[in-house]
Amino acid sequence: MSTSQASADKVTADQIAAVRDYLLGLQQRICDALEAVDGKARFHTDAWERDKGGSGRTRVISNGAVFEKGGVNFSHVFGEKLPPSASATRPELAGRSFQAMGVSLVIHPNNPMVPTSHANFRFFVAEKAGEAPVWWFGGGYDLTPYYGFDEDCQHWHQTARQACDQFDPSLYPRFKKECDEYFFLKHRNEPRGVGGLFFDDFNEGGFEQCFAMVQALGNSYIDAYLPIVKRRKDMPFTEANKNFQCYRRGRYVEFNLVYDRGTLFGLQSGVGRIESILMSLPPVVHWEYDWHPEPGTEEARLYSDYLRFRDWA
Repeated sequence: MSTSQASADKVTADQIAAVRDYLLGLQQRICDALEAVDGKARFHTDAWERDKGGSGRTRVISNGAVFEKGGVNFSHVFGEKLPPSASATRPELAGRSFQAMGVSLVIHPNNPMVPTSHANFRFFVAEKAGEAPVWWFGGGYDLTPYYGFDEDCQHWHQTARQACDQFDPSLYPRFKKECDEYFFLKHRNEPRGVGGLFFDDFNEGGFEQCFAMVQALGNSYIDAYLPIVKRRKDMPFTEANKNFQCYRRGRYVEFNLVYDRGTLFGLQSGVGRIESILMSLPPVVHWEYDWHPEPGTEEARLYSDYLRFRDWA
């Protein structure tokens, strides 16, 4: 079912509370797992609340033994009117109040051999008196390596497939395709990374089935990422490797500020918290004019072998 159709289910206050409780618990479990593998830094917690518009819990780790910067955010925001980025292409949402909640995270490692990872799991409800509510889940996770390793990409995608297959074997290829298409920098004509899962406007099969699927995918993120981190975090690297990592981080910034729906929604809705919205940006980034990797290098191999659509699972 697309967002042009209102859901047949009426979402109850108890169901909304259950989603909130799950997302807060997911945030805590992910932070605990990342702290354990870092071994040095801990997450700083910043709980915030607005007089109008909602509340959240921003958690940031920085200058760690493994993670240069990472953020794992929870937010639950409300509004009386959707921003143009949401209602322009979805006229059925015009005039509706809304609430949106989610956990969003981005982890930027120190070691260039460890990929950056991103995950997001969210729930949205738009309501209008006298009409059925519109609701959906969205989210997924994707991987952005700086230096490619086949076994890492295979593990990431195989974990994603296993989580999806519990519900429907058709979900993984569908969500992988959506991920490949979404995390694509059109102005660069290249993928942001090696993909993963992406779904949005998802309310197929009713609330309980959707919520169960989201929980399975959310719970699988740590299983997908931590083995890669542990495998790569102590690998040697050079200053040239670090410079390439900083150069490729520029693509991350470009995508988030130009295309990312969550970032645009947060900035345009007027109810988001700017520091939390922009916590996904890396601490150090390089842009170089018309740079190209030397043929035959590992940097060149990232472009030829990894920044393209492949069946990793």
